[in-house]
Amino acid sequence: MVSPDTRVTVLAGGVGAARFLAGLVRVVEPAGVTAVVNVADDVDLFGLRVSPDLDTVTYTLAGVVSPETGWGLVDETWQAMATVERLGGPTWFRLGDRDLGTHLYRTRRLAEGAPLSTVTAEIAGGWGAPCRILPVSDDRIETRVTLTDGREIGFQEYFVRERHAVEVAAVRFAGADDARPAPGVLEAIDDADVVVIAPSNPVVSIGPLLAVAGLHERLAAKRQRVVGVSPLIGGRALKGPADRLLRELGERPDAVGVARRYRDLAATAVIDTVDAPLAAEIEALGVRAVVTDTIMRDPETAGALAARTVEAAVASS
Repeated sequence: MVSPDTRVTVLAGGVGAARFLAGLVRVVEPAGVTAVVNVADDVDLFGLRVSPDLDTVTYTLAGVVSPETGWGLVDETWQAMATVERLGGPTWFRLGDRDLGTHLYRTRRLAEGAPLSTVTAEIAGGWGAPCRILPVSDDRIETRVTLTDGREIGFQEYFVRERHAVEVAAVRFAGADDARPAPGVLEAIDDADVVVIAPSNPVVSIGPLLAVAGLHERLAAKRQRVVGVSPLIGGRALKGPADRLLRELGERPDAVGVARRYRDLAATAVIDTVDAPLAAEIEALGVRAVVTDTIMRDPETAGALAARTVEAAVASS
């Protein structure tokens, strides 16, 4: 059984991480949970700062996320985008009418000089998210994707405009070399009883976090209490291009490939029952493999996965 007082820090990005966090706060005290969230997907659109991963985590934890998409707000309307389309503006990245309020607030506060971490806390509090949400850095980091035709584009152009249907040759995180962890990030790792690498895309959701100065070293020092949850089941991503990205970058696109990415940081890997035959290969990497159901069909199964994940990390330490 998981102690409800267990302090858990989760490295997070995307819908899978948000759903995992929503399950986690069902089994441990939300006050002891910290989400350290990717910001390399952030983009400026229509003069507004949009932080997709921060907002997906916030909306999901607050219980206001759209159940149909896993991102954006429930009961959203699209009148503003309809006007942009009527006027001939770009609409490949759609912002809902309710969602616009979050971006308007964030942009104004950043222009006033508030750091992103402060603004994120204000937004999370305003929406009623029950746990602490931290951007990995207050500095700008941008995921840049090089395609096999030589073009380099931003992540949202790759993910949304191109619908991640183009082949990738390389990925880099512009600005990461100079980015510093946001206040509280390193302390959240150091003070946690368990650190979870969420079932997020290992390349473009977790990769930018690990590129920020200090995170890799802190996680490595805490390796016995770090557990990574594979987002790949049977060599496929339930959502998004994680499997294709790993393959295109020359890595193994399955739970073994994910465990190999994290083996210096996480002593334990949580994999799906479908991938039980891969457990021996994972353990040959020096990583303990824990097999369980990793499909988060609803809050209850997300809570069960979170509990099993935390238990696995505690047992391995």
